Amino acid sequence: MSHQEPQGLRIDEGMEVTLHFTLSMEDGTVVDSTRDKQAATFQVGDGNLPPGFEHPLKGLTTGETGSFEITPEHAFGQHNPQNIQLLKRDDFEGEEPEVGMVMSFADAAGGELPGVIKRIDGEQVEVDFNHPLAGRTLTFEVEVLDVQPATTH
Repeated sequence: MSHQEPQGLRIDEGMEVTLHFTLSMEDGTVVDSTRDKQAATFQVGDGNLPPGFEHPLKGLTTGETGSFEITPEHAFGQHNPQNIQLLKRDDFEGEEPEVGMVMSFADAAGGELPGVIKRIDGEQVEVDFNHPLAGRTLTFEVEVLDVQPATTH
């Protein structure tokens, strides 16, 4: 069996993709980028990228670039007012909450859930458990460096 370099593989399920990306908000503020560090490598469908970010990549091949607008429904969801909770200052054992601070809280499943301190009013602390990018339309710019069939290790 002769080994030939696969040419022109396109991004789809079961492919391993290496790319550089920049994620920015409507106003151009960069939220995350691999441009100044190592490129990201992931397998399509492995959960590293939300489906809304994987979907526009499908069909791209090595060397191609793209810029995609990702709506909140396909990114981190809409801002949900029910995700804003009022906690008592006593709930913060040993830590003094400050407005703007991101703190980790235990969720019902025993995992960790990040929350942003929105407001402190006496003994009441308002915590927003929405993803910080919830409700935002994001621009996802990519440069595809490599597309290979995924290998199982």
